[in-house]
Amino acid sequence: MRRADISRSTKETRISVSFDPDGGPVSIGTGLPFLDHMLESFGRHGRFGLSVAAEGDLHIDPHHTVEDTGIVLGMAIRDAIGDGRGIGRFADAAIPMDEARATVLLDCGGRGYLVFEGHFSGNETGGIPNDLFEHFFSSLVHQAGITAHISFIGRSDHHICESIFKAFGITLKRALEKSGDDTEIPSTKGTF
Repeated sequence: MRRADISRSTKETRISVSFDPDGGPVSIGTGLPFLDHMLESFGRHGRFGLSVAAEGDLHIDPHHTVEDTGIVLGMAIRDAIGDGRGIGRFADAAIPMDEARATVLLDCGGRGYLVFEGHFSGNETGGIPNDLFEHFFSSLVHQAGITAHISFIGRSDHHICESIFKAFGITLKRALEKSGDDTEIPSTKGTF
């Protein structure tokens, strides 16, 4: 069983995440309806078991809640990956949504790095400043030990965000699928 349950509390947020790459129900509650919608798209299209419960200082702004949700989700993904034994490790997907398209390439090999290429047309989507979406994925991949290249185009920022989250979920699912040899760590080093 690869399920991971992670909780983290700070003076700014309290976040709990359950992540199961092998499937299960999806339940999201962050206090930010648009982030909930994006995480539900990520979980459902990745076919993950995913529970996210977040309470943050939204009376200030969404920054800490978005950032810390990315951090804790990344921690849970890393815990679920474990030593990487038997996973495919690499995957990619290009996902359209109407006029928008996102391409995601992942290496779940233990090194956190993000390349985020594209432009939003406005300053915020669903009450969340658009720069926070890059920050969310940066926080996630650094905690998870994932190298991610995310590129996107489009006119509707809602469609852009949704295509990114869907593409990330689908790509992560493919990267974490079992390769058929549960004894092999997919690295020339023999470890991540």
